[in-house]
Amino acid sequence: MAGLGNSVSGALRTFGFWLANGTVGHPVLSGIDYSCIFREPSALEAAMAIYANVLRIDESGRVLNPRAAERRAAQSIRAYVDRTYVVDPPFESWEVALHEPPGLSDIDADAATRPGSNPDGARS
Repeated sequence: MAGLGNSVSGALRTFGFWLANGTVGHPVLSGIDYSCIFREPSALEAAMAIYANVLRIDESGRVLNPRAAERRAAQSIRAYVDRTYVVDPPFESWEVALHEPPGLSDIDADAATRPGSNPDGARS
């Protein structure tokens, strides 16, 4: 059973940490208070979707472009908080796509507890 892998997990964790502590997307967001996105779910949703859509991994699961994904997400946030900001290049439809969410119940709630379920081979 495949998992996200340590590299992807680390990239998502780091992006979330920087987003929450106000340091994501420098220099695009330098000096910009973007805390309003935490009160506007669609703005946060858009930033997360863009980050995930732009993020690329190689055959071994290593993240290739976390800074590019962060920059594009930051541009989305900047455009939300500063209506005069022009995203360059403009977003393409695949970057801003909101993919179908998972169902309301797990397909396999115990998947992560079985041997071999962790991408690094370690047992949780």
